[in-house]
Amino acid sequence: MGIQRINDHVYRIPIPVPFPMKYVYCYLIQGKDGWDLVDTGLNYAAAREVWQDAFAQLQLEPQHIRAIYLTHFHPDHFGLAGWMQQWTGAPVYLSTEDLQMVNRVWGAESMQAKRIRELYLQNGVPEELAQQIMEQMEHLNKQVHPLPEIKPFEQQEVVLGDETWQVIHTPGHSDGHLCFYHAGDRLLIAADHILAKITPNISLWPGCRSNPLQDYLLSLQKMMGLDVERVLPGHGDIVTNLPQRIQEIVAHHGERLENMYELAKDGRTAYQIADATFSHKELTPHQWRFAMAETLAHLEYLVAAGRLSKTDDEGIVYHASVYSDK
Repeated sequence: MGIQRINDHVYRIPIPVPFPMKYVYCYLIQGKDGWDLVDTGLNYAAAREVWQDAFAQLQLEPQHIRAIYLTHFHPDHFGLAGWMQQWTGAPVYLSTEDLQMVNRVWGAESMQAKRIRELYLQNGVPEELAQQIMEQMEHLNKQVHPLPEIKPFEQQEVVLGDETWQVIHTPGHSDGHLCFYHAGDRLLIAADHILAKITPNISLWPGCRSNPLQDYLLSLQKMMGLDVERVLPGHGDIVTNLPQRIQEIVAHHGERLENMYELAKDGRTAYQIADATFSHKELTPHQWRFAMAETLAHLEYLVAAGRLSKTDDEGIVYHASVYSDK
C-alpha cells in the first residue's frame, strides 16, 4: 500500500472507500511516546484490512495510538472511528457542532434519511428517486457503526505528535469542519476544506446551518494569510499553491452561482435546476443526494443575497427576486 511519508513524523495513509474518489487520506503523526491519528475512513472490510497493514508496515501497535481526531462527521472520515477506538482504546475528539450532527444523522433515533426524502420531495424530486435516496442513506448508516464515545473538541491548539498545531474552524463542507495547521512545517491538514482537482461538496442538509456556501467562502478567506507549503487534503493530490487553489475554488462557485441564477430566475424547482446543472452525468441515487444538496446550498445563498426568492405552493419554486438588480 502507498503510505506516504510527509516528513519525519507525519504519514499519509490512503484508506479505500467504495466511491468514485477511491481513497480517503488519513494522517498518522508520530511522537516520542505515541501516535495521533487524524480521520479514520469508512467502516467496511477493505478499509479495516488496510489499516491493519499500515500498522504492520509502520511497526505500530494499536495501543500506541494516543488520540483520534476527526475533521468532520461525514462517513468517509468518521465511519471507522468506533472500530478504531475499540481496537486502540484511544479517545475520539470531534467538534461540538459536528458531534450534534452525529447524533442527528447517525444516532439510534435518527430520522435524517426520512427528512432528506421529505426535503427533496418538497423541492421537486420524483417520488421514486426520493425513495431510492432515502434507502441509500439508510444503508450508509451501517458503515458508521459502532459509534465511538466522542469527546467534544473546542480547543484552538492541539498537540499532534510532539508539536503544537493550530486548530482552524472551517464551516462549510460541514458545520463543524476542522483543519490543523503547523506553522513550523508549513503544513495544513485540510481534510475536505480544500481539494486539488475537484471542489468540495457544499451542501444544505436538514438540521445544518442555513447558508453553508457563505460559511464556506468565509472559511476559505481564513486560509489566504497562512504560510503553507503543502496542503494535505482528504482526497486527491497534495496542494502546493494554496492561494491559487483558493482563487480557483472561489471562481468555480461564482460561476456556479451565476449559472443557477440564470436557470432559476424564470421559476424552477431545485430538482429542475440540478437536473440541468448535472445533465452531463448519469447520476446514481447516492450522487443525486449530493447534487440536490449542493444545488440547494447555492440557491439558498442566492436567496440570502436577495437575488432569488422562493414560493411554496405544493412544492418550492425558486425565481428572481423583485429586489434583484439582475
